[in-house]
Amino acid sequence: MSAPRPSLVAATAFAPVVWGSTYLVTTEFLPPDRPLLTALLRALPAGLLLVAATRTIPRGGWWWRAAVLGTLNIGMFFPLLFLAAYRLPGGVAAVLGSVQPLIVAGLTRAVLHETVPLHRVLAGVAATTGVALVVLRSGAALDPLGITAGLVGAAGMAAGLVLTRAWGKPAGVGDLALTGWQLTAGGLVIAPLAFAVEGPFPAVGAVAAGGYLWLGLVGTAAAYTLWFRGVGRLPALQVSLLGALSPLTAALLGWAVLGQTLSPLQLGGFAVALAATVLGQLPPPRRLRPETARPETAGPAGPSVSTPEPAGRDADNRDATGRNTTSRDATGRDAGRAHRPARSLRVRSAHRVGSLKP
Repeated sequence: MSAPRPSLVAATAFAPVVWGSTYLVTTEFLPPDRPLLTALLRALPAGLLLVAATRTIPRGGWWWRAAVLGTLNIGMFFPLLFLAAYRLPGGVAAVLGSVQPLIVAGLTRAVLHETVPLHRVLAGVAATTGVALVVLRSGAALDPLGITAGLVGAAGMAAGLVLTRAWGKPAGVGDLALTGWQLTAGGLVIAPLAFAVEGPFPAVGAVAAGGYLWLGLVGTAAAYTLWFRGVGRLPALQVSLLGALSPLTAALLGWAVLGQTLSPLQLGGFAVALAATVLGQLPPPRRLRPETARPETAGPAGPSVSTPEPAGRDADNRDATGRNTTSRDATGRDAGRAHRPARSLRVRSAHRVGSLKP
């Protein structure tokens, strides 16, 4: 299995890195206590913009597929993520979200029937451990509703990721159009919930408008387009492991911009999670093929091939005309058998070398 292009992995990783800025933008620039409104303004305008730009709408069975993917990846994930974040202080919600690769590993085996590399499963466990060391605080409350919301949200997005990989996209439809369908569907799911729970839109100033533009255009339209592009071209588990970059970026921005401190234990967890993420991007080790597992006798320079053992004791002692050139003594035994050189498995040219003499 060949390694994926580094540029594709890097472009896909851009999405969780940008998502890591959501906490900073939300707390510093947006109106407080309006998570559903923020989710709505992230998804629906970006989705409609992409649909209008591509002028492509779903056809046939892709109407319900786009609705399912949009609900799992956007419409269900965003509200559950915010609910878990509000009810689980101390970074517990981030830890619950980081278990997504382990859920993806199980769904990959069950739905896609693909082999799950062991090193990526171990990387998922290590990444979750590292994120926990970075974001967890002592005395963090474990609210049952918040835990349920976090796990269901992670499972929903994991299912959406695997189904996106399984269904692919229709012929002739680009990544922008497919992303636009999902964002629009997800935004339509969030809209009635946002208005029912949080009421009408509040007054928005220039600073908040800039925050919404960042989250909508960069953090959603661009980021999800690159994310779904990676999902369509890389193994699902490999992509999900990149999600650990989101809480790591949030912690790094908190230190650099908000003046938050990172203890030695948190720095150690940061290093573990980052190393696990990098490990998860490496291809599985190549298994030795049967023909390359056998040692070969060194021969002259030239094309190297593995050839089966010739049938018969005298197969290597025939000249170009097919005559047997083996010298035999009076008893009929090969005169030079004890001194015969080792056979080489390398072929100098298209035909075998001439006769072998003792």
